[in-house]
Amino acid sequence: MTSAAEQTRSDIVAMLPRLRRFARALTGQMADADDIVQIAVERALMRMDQYQPGTRLDSWLFSIVRNAWIDEARSRTRRGKVFAPAELGEQVGNDGEAEMHAKLEADDVWSAMRKLPEEQREAVALVCVEGLAYREAADALGVPIGTLTSRLARGREALQMMLGGAS
Repeated sequence: MTSAAEQTRSDIVAMLPRLRRFARALTGQMADADDIVQIAVERALMRMDQYQPGTRLDSWLFSIVRNAWIDEARSRTRRGKVFAPAELGEQVGNDGEAEMHAKLEADDVWSAMRKLPEEQREAVALVCVEGLAYREAADALGVPIGTLTSRLARGREALQMMLGGAS
C-alpha cells in the first residue's frame, strides 16, 4: 500500500509533460524549460509538507514552475548571462513531409506565443494548452478570475491576428 507522500510523488512524475509544456510557453526554449521544471520539481519535493491533499496538485505545481521562472529571469537580469546555449539541437530524427508541416505550424504558434506579453502567455498556456479551468488557472497565477479572463481574451485575440486567423 502506498503512502500519501508516495502517491503525491507519483502524481508529480505523471505531471512532467504538462509542466514541461507550461515551462516552454514561459521560457521559449526547451533547454530552459527542462531546467525550470527540474528546479520546480526539486522545490515541490522539498516542500511536499506545504501541499494540501485534496487540492489541485497541478495548480500547485504550475505556481511553482512560474515562480521558478520568475526567479531565474530576475537572476539572469542581475548576472546578464544566458541559461542555455542558442544552438540546442532539439530536433533529431524523422523529417517526413507531414512532420515537417506540423513542426512548422507548431513553430509558428510557439513564435507567436513568445511575442505575447508574459501575463497573456501564462494565461493562454494554462487554459488553452494545459486545459485548466479558469478558476484553477487564476489560482495558479495568483490573480482574480476577471483578470485571468481579460488576459486570456487579449492573448487569444493577439494570437489570432499573428497567426492570420479571422477575428
